[in-house]
Amino acid sequence: MYRQGKDGSGDLEVFIVHPGGPFFVRRDEGIWTIPKGLVGPGEDLLAAAQREFEEETGLTPTGPYVPLGSVVQANRKTVHAWAFAGDWDPARPLRANTFEIEWPPGSGRIKAFPEADRGAFVNGATADRKLIPAQRAFFARLSDWLAGQKQQGSAPG
Repeated sequence: MYRQGKDGSGDLEVFIVHPGGPFFVRRDEGIWTIPKGLVGPGEDLLAAAQREFEEETGLTPTGPYVPLGSVVQANRKTVHAWAFAGDWDPARPLRANTFEIEWPPGSGRIKAFPEADRGAFVNGATADRKLIPAQRAFFARLSDWLAGQKQQGSAPG
């Protein structure tokens, strides 16, 4: 999800999420991500992206969608992305799906954690610091697409 900056600058901002769970609680830079997840067997990639966005945020994405291609992350996972114009009120908490793991390890206790524990709109400089390195390309691709739309006189949002 993207918007033109609400700070009066009009700068491009993208919505990213911080991964939930105990492994990331004290980490911030280089681990945030676009809302994403796994594609089901035979599932259309865009349909999976829409479903995962809603599961990780509680927000319903609405098009039109801008295809941003794919990237391969350091963990060898391929991530496909689309962008859409939208907004989110930070006073509204995210409603993310949860996952369960044994925590603390070896304790025999199963705890549930949200897939994403917080979200934020960020500008390009902040995206460069916070996003998983491979996903930074999505911001650049969206920025280039929007610049092309402005040149054509048809930029949305």
